[in-house]
Amino acid sequence: MRLERLTANKIKIFLTSDDLMDRGLTKEDIWKDAGKWNQLFHDMLEEASMELDVDIQGSVAVEVFSLQAQGMIMIITVEEFKEYDEMLNDGFIEMQVRACGFEKLLFEFDDFENLISVSKRLSTAALFGGSLFSMNGRYYLLMDQLETKKNEMAACILSEFGNASILSPHILAEYGKVIMKDKTVETIIKYFK
Repeated sequence: MRLERLTANKIKIFLTSDDLMDRGLTKEDIWKDAGKWNQLFHDMLEEASMELDVDIQGSVAVEVFSLQAQGMIMIITVEEFKEYDEMLNDGFIEMQVRACGFEKLLFEFDDFENLISVSKRLSTAALFGGSLFSMNGRYYLLMDQLETKKNEMAACILSEFGNASILSPHILAEYGKVIMKDKTVETIIKYFK
């Protein structure tokens, strides 16, 4: 499990499939067993509170982004509402959960060299396409044209060189700069052998 503080009241938790298995959960359990997930959220909130010094004083909104082969990302936002103080003293936390299954893979990279390396690996696995964006000094590769069967292999390769991004493709399209459209892997291989 990887914890990252995004803002004063927002944290990102990345759980791999192995992390979920260690806790006796699968991604499918989110729709089947609310009790297990409730316990997982409480455990994660405790751990985040201790590691990242996040003070829970209100309702907690939890967004769950399921990434095909990698596991899942959870964005936990602590919303401060004084009317919930009494509930917190009784040990209750209100949680709103939104689950999203992603067929699209979006990974972020610190530098272009990693994009060259990942493109070479993707091409040897016959995985092509993708759109490349830049935003806030980072590169984002969106693989959204793969068959479902190839997503798992692509996710494994991409995770070796970059990190799964919590941004949505819509935010990138709106605020990011498009560098290459639809044929990123092929273009990078052509010019950066």
